[in-house]
Amino acid sequence: MELILGEERQELEKRDFDLVIIGAGAAGLSAAVYATRAGLSNVVIDGTTAGGLTLEAPLVENYLGFTEIAGTDLAKEFLEHARNYTKIVDNNMVISIRKENGFLLETEKGEFHSKAIIFATGTKHKHLGIPGEKEYYGKGVSYCSTCDGWLYKNKKVLVIGGGNSGAIAAISMKNIVSEVKIFEFMPRYMCEDAYVKQIQSMGIDYRQNVQVIEIKGEGRLVKTVKFRDRINGKEYEESFDGVFIYVGLEPQSELSKSLGVEVTDRGYIKIDRSGRTNVERVYAAGDVAGSFAQIVVAASDGAIAADSCYRDLYLNNAR
Repeated sequence: MELILGEERQELEKRDFDLVIIGAGAAGLSAAVYATRAGLSNVVIDGTTAGGLTLEAPLVENYLGFTEIAGTDLAKEFLEHARNYTKIVDNNMVISIRKENGFLLETEKGEFHSKAIIFATGTKHKHLGIPGEKEYYGKGVSYCSTCDGWLYKNKKVLVIGGGNSGAIAAISMKNIVSEVKIFEFMPRYMCEDAYVKQIQSMGIDYRQNVQVIEIKGEGRLVKTVKFRDRINGKEYEESFDGVFIYVGLEPQSELSKSLGVEVTDRGYIKIDRSGRTNVERVYAAGDVAGSFAQIVVAASDGAIAADSCYRDLYLNNAR
């Protein structure tokens, strides 16, 4: 390990690459593999822990080649594979980017220069914006069952949001906690039929037409959740030890907008079928580009963007 780290430091002293990939999830790591194989010098930079939201998936059952695999294990496979091809600098936030004979990126660990950029920055969890959510984050409120589910062994937890992510979270915690419930705002199941069947067979209470309006506690820990029945309009309060929020995701596209990259009205980066944005030599891949939010699609997007970058830099000269 010491030798590998030493090699990374020596390589990064150059700080000048054909391509900088921002985001070390499935899209970014796939892009790195394809870029290197095409002959592009590149580095992957991520502001948090490398692995992306794949790390948070309790169980992945729809990635080709794995009947089922924990998200942490799949992310580990991605990282080990990508490290054979490129350097990954995680926990290194990109502070700003400006056009300067290509692109100059200012990060927490110094400056990087590149001829091109791929944004693979993914998405982040949406917040409910209700009283108690912010106050009790880390004190009973979580957005990651993989990270925190084990903390609630033999305790009662609530999952807010019954889409695929919420359903998976509840299913994964069923055999850890004493009781798990799902509160869904919409009047129907919002997850895939395969998860509906699992929820029903496991006896998980999936309540529909429920609006959570407050998370309450005694200052140190969550104690209760206040909610409204959207059919009769009545408000209720129920005791829970933990609250896991899965109400959707929003794109992390702020950096791209600073370069003039066009985004949709929902903030997703606009790309063509080849991963190109409206800004020359700037590409995007994966969830941040509004792709079908699946790991396999993100990996495909990364490969396509890397190929487009190679063609623009060395085959087409310029778009």
